Amino acid sequence: MTVPAFEEYVPAIDCTCAGCAAQRRTAAAGLPTRYGGHPAAHGARRAMVLVTAAGVVLGAGLAEAAGAAADPAPVTDPGQAADASAVTDAAADDPADGPLEPGPDSPQGGPGPLQGSGASGPPASQASPPTLRETTRADIINRAKKWVAGQVPYSMEKYWSDGYRQDCSGYVSMAWNLAGNEWTGSLATYGTRIAREELQPGDILLFHNLADPAKGSHVTIFGGWTDYTHTHYTAYEQTKPHTRKQTTPMAYWTNSGSYLAYRYKGLTSGTAPSTKRFPGATRFGGGKTNDYVTRLGRMLVERGGERFYKVGPGPGWSSADRAATRAFQRAQGWKGKEADGLPGPHTWRLLVNGTGRDIPAAGGSTSVAGFPGRGYFRPGQSSSHVDRLGKQLVKKGYGKHYLSGPGPRWTEADRRNVEAFQKAQGWRGTEADGYPGPETWRRLFA
Repeated sequence: MTVPAFEEYVPAIDCTCAGCAAQRRTAAAGLPTRYGGHPAAHGARRAMVLVTAAGVVLGAGLAEAAGAAADPAPVTDPGQAADASAVTDAAADDPADGPLEPGPDSPQGGPGPLQGSGASGPPASQASPPTLRETTRADIINRAKKWVAGQVPYSMEKYWSDGYRQDCSGYVSMAWNLAGNEWTGSLATYGTRIAREELQPGDILLFHNLADPAKGSHVTIFGGWTDYTHTHYTAYEQTKPHTRKQTTPMAYWTNSGSYLAYRYKGLTSGTAPSTKRFPGATRFGGGKTNDYVTRLGRMLVERGGERFYKVGPGPGWSSADRAATRAFQRAQGWKGKEADGLPGPHTWRLLVNGTGRDIPAAGGSTSVAGFPGRGYFRPGQSSSHVDRLGKQLVKKGYGKHYLSGPGPRWTEADRRNVEAFQKAQGWRGTEADGYPGPETWRRLFA
C-alpha cells in the first residue's frame, strides 16, 4: 500500500481562514513553557519523546510533522519614498533618544486574555473575525507613551496594571487597545499590510519568525520619521530592561528586511487631512503639533529649505520651520510682517501650487536665476515661462525632441529635452526627471 504524501504549509500571519488560524494557535501552544507555551503541551511533547526512545515506531509522517518550518526569505517592502504620506497628529512631541545598541533577545508569550485589573475573556484572535475596537492614531501613541513614562519592566510572564503582558506583543496589544494579549503570530490579523513608505504614527513593524517564533520575533510601534530621507524612525517598543522610545534604523538592527508594516483595521482617522486649502494660522507657531506642520516642512524642503532641517520635518513646530518659512517669504520679496516666518494663505498657496520663487542657496540671491517656480512646468500648464524655457533649450542644443515649437504649453517634448540637459550635467535618478528646478534653471540660463 502506498503511503500518501502530505505537503506541509506555513500559515500566513495575516490570513484569517480557519486553517491558518489553527496552525498559528498550534505554533503558539508549541512554544516551550519558558517562551509562553502551555505547560501541558510541553509535557505531552516530552512524553512523546520518552515513548519514542523506548522503541515505539510512530511513522515517518509524524516525524516530518514535528520538524520546524523553513525560515522564510527576507521580505523587503518598496523603498522609502521621500514624498511619503504626511505624519499625523499622533507623532510624539518630545525628541526620541539617540540611536542605542539593539536590545537583547526578548521572547514573548502566546495569545491570552487580559489579566489583573484588565477586562478578562478569551483572546480575540481565536474568534472569527477578530474583535476590533475603534481608536485613533493619537490614542495609540498616547497609550504607548504611558508605558515609556512608567518604565514598564520587560517580562513575558508578568502583566501590567492595565492587564496587558509586559512583552513586545503585549505592548502593541495595549497600544492598539485589543481585547486580549496577542503575539507576533496573530497581531497581523488585526492590521492591513501596507508598504513602508506609507507608514504613519500608530502603525507597526512586525517580524514573526515562522521557523522558530521564540527567536528574533519582535514588533515595534512606528512613531514618525526622524528625517526626510526616511532611513530612521522613532520606535516605541517593549524590550529588556523596560519600555523605550528611541531613534531606530528602518526597520530594525536585525532581520530588517523581514519586518512587515501593518496598519490597525480599527482606525477611525487613518488618512491625512487635505492640505490643498490653507488650514488656518492657529495650526502653526510655538507648541503646535499636527500634520499640517509636517506638510509645511516637506513643501519647504522641496523649495530649497532643506538646510534648515537637521532631523525634520516633523509634526512639532520648531525654529527650523519658522526659519525655512521666513526664507521662502523673503524669496518672494516680502518684508516685515509679510516675512515673519508664520505661513498665511498666500504663503500656503504658493507652496501647494509649486509657484513663486524657491528659497535661494545659502548666501545666494533671489534674483540670480530668476526661477519662476516648479508649478509652471507640469502637464496642462501654459505660460511664457514654458516658452522661454523651450527656446533656451534649443539655444543650448537640447531641442531634438521638439517636432514643432517650442511653445507656451508644457509638453512631453519639453520634459525630455530638460531631462537630456540634466543628464548632461551628470545628474541621475530624480535629479534628472525632466522637470526644471532652481539649479537646472540657473545652469540653463547661465
